[in-house]
Amino acid sequence: MTRILILAVSHIATLAIGSALGVFFLPILTAPDAPDAQVLAQEAEAAQFTAQLTRDLAGSDALHWGEGTISITPERIVHQGELAPGPDYKVYLTNGFAQDEAGFEAIRESAVQIGSVKSFDGFLLDVPAGVNVEDFDTVVVWCESFDEFITAGRYR
Repeated sequence: MTRILILAVSHIATLAIGSALGVFFLPILTAPDAPDAQVLAQEAEAAQFTAQLTRDLAGSDALHWGEGTISITPERIVHQGELAPGPDYKVYLTNGFAQDEAGFEAIRESAVQIGSVKSFDGFLLDVPAGVNVEDFDTVVVWCESFDEFITAGRYR
């Protein structure tokens, strides 16, 4: 009986660890290539606003972080840098700087979702029609699947 219990616990633990590793590695393995660095640089040149992303925000940790530069034009949001890999990242524009989960949840209702992040070494997103980037002051990267704050940068 003890042997069966030990085997059951070890198999359940192995399954849990394997599932957790799958959630972490699957986005890395299936991520498309980031846009070419030249394309990102060219798009960033037209920026009306810029923001810096750093790893030292209250809501960032070893698994949830971003760094680099966000460049904002009326038509595009460009990220040059790195994001911690993960599933289901979304970019939002907000009024007010959030640097953790609670801060973003407090302003999420008034935030506008720009798009999904699929690459972790820079991205380029089109600003949806009808969204005026001048109506906001902060870019937030958020993990929808796990309600996790990744990073943010104030651009105005």
